[in-house]
Amino acid sequence: MRTAVAATVSVLVCACLLGAAPAERPALPDRMADTGPGTQLITAVAPEAGSTTGTVTWWDRRDGRWVGAGSAPARFGAKGLVEGKARKQGTNTTPTGLFTLPYAFGIKAAPSGTTYRYRPVRAGSWWCQDNDSRSYNRWTEPRPAHCRAKEAEHLMSYGPLYAHALVVGFNYHKPVRGRGAGIFLHVRGKGATAGCVSVPEDAMRRILLWAKARGRPHLAVGTESGPTAITRY
Repeated sequence: MRTAVAATVSVLVCACLLGAAPAERPALPDRMADTGPGTQLITAVAPEAGSTTGTVTWWDRRDGRWVGAGSAPARFGAKGLVEGKARKQGTNTTPTGLFTLPYAFGIKAAPSGTTYRYRPVRAGSWWCQDNDSRSYNRWTEPRPAHCRAKEAEHLMSYGPLYAHALVVGFNYHKPVRGRGAGIFLHVRGKGATAGCVSVPEDAMRRILLWAKARGRPHLAVGTESGPTAITRY
């Protein structure tokens, strides 16, 4: 027994002395509780809940494992991140969770080669955020009378920010009034967002070219650890 134990210890010591590499850590999506039903995923990770910057990475599922396809610096809400189910409208916080990406849109034409559904922004394009409107958290064109202009985004007015964007399915499929509307993945501006996730325009264009309807891409937003850790979603 002592001989066997000594031999085992000797092997372990030799492995350490030889600089044996530690086991490779699984890719982030492989450590998440859920990644959606598709083969494409975007992760947006901030260091902590109060952060306004972080990293966006897009991934492909290949041969049973997730492989990174690209990454870019990201910006989040001016007041950081908050659990999506607890978020309140107008708080300048980015909701955390796992979300669908219903479609893309933009003031500029879709990058050549884009196959994901892409809706062009026109002079009469609005996003309704009016809690009293039946068009709450929906694109409207033109803006209906029951959606007050002061409670809606005139998409064309956002210029470079909405050159290209993806609609994030936060509070979208079964909207809860007061939770929040108009959360997008879009081109970054000069600072933090009002609750969206933003990336450089070049990265946004690459994401649109990468996204495929058959891949059923989702967006996961979260922090590196804690109650809003991205691995919880």
